[in-house]
Amino acid sequence: MQRSGRLLQLLQALRERRTAVTANTLADRFDVSERTIYRDMETLLELGVPVEGEAGTGFILRPGFFLPSMALTQKEADAILLGLRFVAARGDRDLVAAAEAALTKITDGMGDKAEATMQANGLTAGPSGSGRLAELATIRVAMRDQKKLSIKYGICGGEINLRTVWPTALGFFDTTEVLAAWCEARDAFRHFRVDRMHELRALPDMLPRSRQRLLADYRDMEPEANL
Repeated sequence: MQRSGRLLQLLQALRERRTAVTANTLADRFDVSERTIYRDMETLLELGVPVEGEAGTGFILRPGFFLPSMALTQKEADAILLGLRFVAARGDRDLVAAAEAALTKITDGMGDKAEATMQANGLTAGPSGSGRLAELATIRVAMRDQKKLSIKYGICGGEINLRTVWPTALGFFDTTEVLAAWCEARDAFRHFRVDRMHELRALPDMLPRSRQRLLADYRDMEPEANL
């Protein structure tokens, strides 16, 4: 990770905490040395960020420091919060944590009244779907890393087929999730229900085509897809 990106993430980590966090904890989180964390803290101080703390006691961000706030209309806030609540109900562990961090970033600069109005909008998303969170995480990481997937897939009659696929898109539906992927056995795009996957693993093989190219080809086949 470039240093500028780490400084921004370090600042966000401090904003999320209400108590002091040690250099050791931050070093583990960002996979750097404690010495690097101390240097980064000095840089934040030089940039005017009000960080308090010292070696052995931890660091904390003084109250009152905000990045520029996001000006959202009530409808925009409703839409964003509903989306984040959907992720919290249906996403894997990493996505849930990301949704919580995103909500913190959004609400930090809103003011208490605006935040209270947003949080009380009465919109929610139920925890339906397949419940196969480990599989969803594997698919999502394979899509991000552009790696092939091996699937043992159940079809009608109880038969199980082994497929090697190129993951392209993941759709969340009422009772399950559906993976759109190029199937090597069929030499075409196919859809695979996550609740019918008996075994799923990421392969070391990179996709022969970029996922951006796959998405473009999939959109040509499914022009109504919301991608």
